[in-house]
Amino acid sequence: MQIKVVRADYLDPQQAADIVFLLNRYACDPMGGGEALAPRVQQDLVASLAALPHAVSLLCYVDGKPAGLVNCFEGFSTFSCKKLLNIHDIAVLEEFRGLGLSQLLLAEVEAVARHRGCGKLTLEVLEGNEPAKAAYKKFGFDAYQLDPALGQALFWQKPLQGKE
Repeated sequence: MQIKVVRADYLDPQQAADIVFLLNRYACDPMGGGEALAPRVQQDLVASLAALPHAVSLLCYVDGKPAGLVNCFEGFSTFSCKKLLNIHDIAVLEEFRGLGLSQLLLAEVEAVARHRGCGKLTLEVLEGNEPAKAAYKKFGFDAYQLDPALGQALFWQKPLQGKE
C-alpha cells in the first residue's frame, strides 16, 4: 500500500477535483453535517481557496486514490503575538480510516505551521466525535482553557446568510 500526502496545488485540475470530492464526501458524513455541498460551493471552492494567500490544503492519497483532506487557514494569536494555523476541515474517507492517515496529515500540517513561523495549531471538533477527538489527543491536541475554574473555550458561530 502506497500512502502519499501532498500540499494541494489549487491550479492542478485533478487535485482541484479531489478537494471538492473529498470535502463533499465529508459534508455528507454525519460529522460533516450530513448534507452535500451546495452546487455553487462545489463550483467556486477551489478558486476561492486559491485567492486566499493564507489558505493551505493537503491531500492524502492511498494507492493513487484520494483518501483524506485538510484545509487550513493562517490566523494570529494576540496573546502570543504569533501566527497560528487553524485546521478548518480534516477528513479521512470511511473506507480509509484506521490506516493512520489523520496522523500523517496532522504531521504535515504541523510542518507547514512551523515553516510559516506559527506558534500553535488550532481546530474545532464536535463534542460527540470520539474517534476524531482520540486522533487529535494522540497527536497532542487538548481542549483550550485559560483558567480551569472558568472552563474550556467554546466554538460559537453566527451565520450571516443573506448578508453577502
